[in-house]
Amino acid sequence: MSDTRLLSADELLRGIVDEVTEIRVREHSVMQKIAELDRRGASAELGYKDLPHVLRHAVRWDRKTARKWVTHAALLSREITPTGSVLEPELPVVAVAAAEGALSTEHVAVLAEVMKALPAEAEAPVVDFAREHEPSAVRAFGKDLAYRLFQNDPEPHDTEPAPLANQHVMRWNDGQLEIWAKLDAITGAKYEALLDPLAKPRPATADEGPDLRSRAEREGDALAELVDLMLRADQLPEHGGEPVTLTLTMRYEDLAGQVGQAMLDNRERVPADQVRQLACNAGIIPVVMGTQSQPLNVGRKARTFTAGMRRGLVARDHGCAFPGCGRPPKHCDVHHIHHWADGGDTSIDNGVLLCHHHRLIHRSGWTVTMVQGILVFYPPSWLDPLRKPRRNLLHTAA
Repeated sequence: MSDTRLLSADELLRGIVDEVTEIRVREHSVMQKIAELDRRGASAELGYKDLPHVLRHAVRWDRKTARKWVTHAALLSREITPTGSVLEPELPVVAVAAAEGALSTEHVAVLAEVMKALPAEAEAPVVDFAREHEPSAVRAFGKDLAYRLFQNDPEPHDTEPAPLANQHVMRWNDGQLEIWAKLDAITGAKYEALLDPLAKPRPATADEGPDLRSRAEREGDALAELVDLMLRADQLPEHGGEPVTLTLTMRYEDLAGQVGQAMLDNRERVPADQVRQLACNAGIIPVVMGTQSQPLNVGRKARTFTAGMRRGLVARDHGCAFPGCGRPPKHCDVHHIHHWADGGDTSIDNGVLLCHHHRLIHRSGWTVTMVQGILVFYPPSWLDPLRKPRRNLLHTAA
């Protein structure tokens, strides 16, 4: 065994990737054996209540872990109607990828979940996505794919759901006001847009050091500051270079025909019949794809992207453009694809929205380019020796 202290960071990471793949292959083998025990009814044969109880004693798992393994094993072993004389797995593409070590047990569980809302032919593209992304991104991808496939297929007898009522509860307790709220999608998005810039960590200083507040504490302080700001409404904070706003993005054809839906900053969707009304409200900017109401290219005269340019990037990227990231625009900075210091201009075509992945692009082996108007990312060699191009597919449905 080589001394890990002598290996480079790339060699260490490549080794981790290879060994995790081996672990997943072994995990798949374990799940196949668990599924066979379940098929045989081994728990009753051995005198146990169920298979998780057997595994608790056999490998010293706690009950929660044992139940998870039994559930995941069932997902991979469940079979459908025979084709000829051969029984086929219910999720055959998932089964193959799991056997190769490309998927974790968490991937398998999420894939089984998202495939409940998708046709069988969608399994291959969803698994392809899962081979390169974490389970949470796979869940988001599956949700967006289901929306794209079925958005135009409403059931004729479906009734319109009753509008959700906003709820707000206040209660004083031991000298403090406790607040609980439940807001509809539009109001919630407005609230997020107001709170988010105020809840950012404070910059580290020599006197105070880094901001050690938890997210809950920062958002609590932000709410307190928001109350003060509301008392002097002409001093609202700026976010992304302009006063706090809410952006609605939709295609021009849909807006003109008053069909389809617009997307809010937080990726919630709003029916077209509400967009015109919302567009009249202060602090809400409709971004209509295919129109240009702002100059979006200021060339080399400015290093900083203008508010109008940021709106154009939001309309194009819909959030962080890094593969598999679903963070909304308000969490993003604008990155120069061809660095400004190296001669890159400040323009829409040379910009990309990135959240904390902005730092990753600057300091790691990841690179991003624009290919025929499409943002393409290339992973470092330790992650993929072939450096195959990747895209963010989570925002393509926007």
